[in-house]
Amino acid sequence: MEKIVVILGPTASGKSALAVELAERFNGEVINADSMQVYRFMDIGTAKPTPAQMDSVLHHLLDVADPDEDYSAGRYRAAAAAAVHNIRRREKNVFVAGGTGLYIKALTSGLFEGPGANKRLREELLLEAQLQGPDALHRRLAEVDSASAEKIHPNNIKRVIRALEVYTVANKPLSEFHKEHAFAERPYDTLKIGIKKDRKLLYADIDARVEKMMEGGLRAEVEGLLKMGYREDLKPMRALGYKEMAAVIAGRSTLDEAIELLKKNTRNYAKRQMTWFNKDKEIRWFHWEEKEEIISAVAAHLG
Repeated sequence: MEKIVVILGPTASGKSALAVELAERFNGEVINADSMQVYRFMDIGTAKPTPAQMDSVLHHLLDVADPDEDYSAGRYRAAAAAAVHNIRRREKNVFVAGGTGLYIKALTSGLFEGPGANKRLREELLLEAQLQGPDALHRRLAEVDSASAEKIHPNNIKRVIRALEVYTVANKPLSEFHKEHAFAERPYDTLKIGIKKDRKLLYADIDARVEKMMEGGLRAEVEGLLKMGYREDLKPMRALGYKEMAAVIAGRSTLDEAIELLKKNTRNYAKRQMTWFNKDKEIRWFHWEEKEEIISAVAAHLG
């Protein structure tokens, strides 16, 4: 079984830099596991690795899709698995780095695909949500699949619709499919290393990152994307940084308001990331300063 090392944690925890350092030390290459860094033309707001980092270590699954493409966890899993195979074939070690828990789960534990998409049904459910509000759609889900409803926030319209779609098409709750699948695939011998920071320090680093993004030209990057024809309602354009700057460009917000909102939204995102990761008991958590302990754990895993 192939061995891989996953470096994960909340945004601004230092995952990218650590992954590069470990890959340099252990003759490795890095596979991106950030759902926004797969998109071309979106560099500043997604905090992609620096040119120096990419020069020192080969990175995979960066800039592999245009912002108007539908890039799914299933597509990621297939591409990441191919990258693992190619890296190991060249007798290099694999380091997966990112904060998108679903992508990491898909690669290391498998992915439940479920029934195919039903476009007409999705459109009907989306219209229902728009007319009656997301809570009405969520209550409908609770009636047929209470287990899924408990896990999915009412405002996560996409997931609510998917759960209702699965139930309608298959006449079986999504939660039952998940229970049967159990995400028990183990294609790799995986070491998951979680990087943690004290909350006060993490929030300070998040604020500093936002300021750095602004100085680096985040607003200009968003303006460029809009001029290229990528609409505000595209999924990548609704990501952190992009939606806030798009509001400024459209005149719906001042720059100062957008910067403060971006800091707040990023802190909230970090909380959601940790909620996801804390459910994974396979993760070995290290404080960001425990570099020697992390190196020892990686050395022991890779043998």
